[in-house]
Amino acid sequence: MDSMVPANPYLSHIVSKPGVRSGRPCVRDTRITVQEVLQWLAAGATESEILNDYPYLNSDDFKAVFAFAAQCQDAQTVSL
Repeated sequence: MDSMVPANPYLSHIVSKPGVRSGRPCVRDTRITVQEVLQWLAAGATESEILNDYPYLNSDDFKAVFAFAAQCQDAQTVSL
């Protein structure tokens, strides 16, 4: 049985362009970085609060942010 995880379709919502936010991964059609969304959530903001503040985001964008973060380094390898 193949243990590979299929590509997540939500990842198409995350884009990197050299001239936008220094090439950092952003949510599609915005200048909002993946890191910013994760920092807001880590600080206690809810998805509803963020959507209220940034109405051009949608719930699929959050799935994309989580999918992108999930493919980043394993937390055990990150120095805290």
